[in-house]
Amino acid sequence: MKASYRAIIGREFVDSDEKIEVKNPYNDSHLTYVTMAGEDLFITALEKARTAQREFIKMSLPERSAVLLRASEEIDRNREHLARIITLESGKPIKDARAEVERAAIVFRIAYSLCEEERGEFLSLEKNPVSRRHFGIVRRFPLGVGIGITPFNFPLNLVAHKVAPALASGNAIIIKPASKTPVSALLLADILNSAQLMDGMLSVLPSKSEVVERVITRSDSLKFLTFTGSASVGWHLKSLVPKKKVLLELGGNAGLIIDRDVDIEYAVKRSVYGAFAYSGQICISVQRIFVHREVFDRFLDAFVLAAEGLKAGDPLSENVDIGPVIDRQSVERIMTIIDEAKKGGAKVLTGGEVMENNIIKPTVLTDIKPDMRVYAEEVFGPVVTIERIDSINEGIERINSSIYGLQAGIFTNNIKNAFMAYEGIEAGGVVVNNIPTFRS
Repeated sequence: MKASYRAIIGREFVDSDEKIEVKNPYNDSHLTYVTMAGEDLFITALEKARTAQREFIKMSLPERSAVLLRASEEIDRNREHLARIITLESGKPIKDARAEVERAAIVFRIAYSLCEEERGEFLSLEKNPVSRRHFGIVRRFPLGVGIGITPFNFPLNLVAHKVAPALASGNAIIIKPASKTPVSALLLADILNSAQLMDGMLSVLPSKSEVVERVITRSDSLKFLTFTGSASVGWHLKSLVPKKKVLLELGGNAGLIIDRDVDIEYAVKRSVYGAFAYSGQICISVQRIFVHREVFDRFLDAFVLAAEGLKAGDPLSENVDIGPVIDRQSVERIMTIIDEAKKGGAKVLTGGEVMENNIIKPTVLTDIKPDMRVYAEEVFGPVVTIERIDSINEGIERINSSIYGLQAGIFTNNIKNAFMAYEGIEAGGVVVNNIPTFRS
């Protein structure tokens, strides 16, 4: 990692007097300094993006899509370097960081393929007698210039989620990465520039939240906002720009049902991964598990044993499963939630302790009450609750008792129960025979 990184507007590196220090979450050691952009740099980036976007959409689809394919190939070529940067600035275990890099490359390949799809649709208007021998054309057009705000937990892939679709659909975008993990986004901008992306179509501007808020509320040239992060921040941002296109991907406390007829070994293996991957710092991490009474004890014993078998330590080590949470403030917040549950009568079956280097032991709780924060809120840490249920309907009701509805899942060999969960759970997605954390 370099001693310092500047912000990027198109192909130009830009600087300011304000810098932010990036630290390694594992040991709080200094990594680098990164330029923090003020409102003036955002205005410059917006003006440059508007000009570039008007020219970009004049390019042929093969020319535009080729940039995305080259970017995907360049990500693949730099896999190990990118993975190491992700691990250093986010604390993600290196094996998971490599998977993130691979996923980011796939995102750009998918965006490339979308450029090749048919973009128009013909509609007959002949149902109305006055419109006989008439037809309509439906076609999507780019919005223009947008801002993407990304979180710390997937500092490369969630930036790719914003950038690749925007470029594929002809939009320019300015990325405001998480202040804890800005380097991965800056490296992605480098990659796209080396892939010959038109100057101005992508800028990466680390900055303070209040700066971005001023920009999105004052700029008429900004046409859309895409945000991934906490629900409170997301809805607040949406309220600031009611007349702009807004795309939010917010938090969750994903529920998972374990039916009585499942392969316990497989369900436990996947559930443990879903609960504790990246120390639970994933918006679709498994947080609440509801197990049919007939297999509850078997599942619980096996789950606790598997959780205790996870190796915690330096995330750069190849055999480490559990690394640090992002900072000391997060450690304190998560432990407060665990302690409140314990005081309320919850049982800690394993974990519930802080190790050195911002690592929290994988924690399993039971005897949970619905009003406990560990049940009602998004913990965003290596904590899971496991409760017994008497029926699939009860599991569905328990999942739906949350204010969140991002993702859920069910393990079952009963097709009727699978569809019951699919139709009854109030969530954006229901994964059958895999964890809510699963992504195709």
